[in-house]
Amino acid sequence: MPPASRAASLWLAAMPLLFVVLWSTGFIGAKFGLPYAEPFTFLFIRFVLTLALLVPLAHWLSGEWPRGARLWGHIAVSGLLVHGAYLGGVFYGIYLGMPAGLASLLVGLQPLLTAALAGPLLGERLGGRQWLGLVLGLVGVTLVLGGKLDPGEALFQGFGAGALLAILIALLGIAGGTLYQKRHCTGMPLLSGTVVQYLAAGAVLGLGALLFEERRVTWTPTFALTLGWLVLVLSIAAILLLMALIRRGEASRVASLFYLVPPVTALQAWWLFDEALPPVSLAGMAVAIAGVVLVVRGQPSPAGRQRT
Repeated sequence: MPPASRAASLWLAAMPLLFVVLWSTGFIGAKFGLPYAEPFTFLFIRFVLTLALLVPLAHWLSGEWPRGARLWGHIAVSGLLVHGAYLGGVFYGIYLGMPAGLASLLVGLQPLLTAALAGPLLGERLGGRQWLGLVLGLVGVTLVLGGKLDPGEALFQGFGAGALLAILIALLGIAGGTLYQKRHCTGMPLLSGTVVQYLAAGAVLGLGALLFEERRVTWTPTFALTLGWLVLVLSIAAILLLMALIRRGEASRVASLFYLVPPVTALQAWWLFDEALPPVSLAGMAVAIAGVVLVVRGQPSPAGRQRT
């Protein structure tokens, strides 16, 4: 095989794993940036900067925009769920003290919730392997949260019920958005559709920042670098990488590797923030990830995945 072809093959093989690694850093970016800005304010600034770059890219790389006001409306609703509720919930949960690794694991259960809801909402039937995965996921989460119980006044070590509620909203948002997008947004161009989603989510998060936050930002080098990473690497580069994977028929490989996001995030959080999970929580994480793997591999086609 010529060197150029060998290099191309290696790059293609590495693309799914690279995408997962980049995606996992979104939780770390939230942890780095939230000491300097409130969550809704942080996300609004991120979306504004992302749109300033993504709109020209969508026009240059695609030029195709959603057709009809009805599709625009459906895409906007999916954006409110996938980006607004999901990212808003994740950032708010971490802002309230939820460890980044634990937040990643809990929202990483999205395939389990999506599979459970797909039956009554979309008429999809679950196989025995998927039911086993759902049970394992619930058992795993119970072990993880049980290992974080605080014998003192707080509900959990370092965070309370508010953080858990925010992450639950994020989980419901990404699962509901996945199902809604699958049912109503089948004709959505990926890049320009993402622009519409960011516009809708950014408007609502901006309103949330206006109504509920002081909108103060401490512009430090750490915050600026974190914001730049989230905009350029997560919201732009990772989206373009996903487009390249889909065009090459590699989306299924991305879906099958997505269960690596929680342990990769937990490893990064341990290294950067000294976030440690007790042995029972580590065991629960392994059980929950095994449940996600069973559900994902039992699906006839990959469902939409979490975004950070």
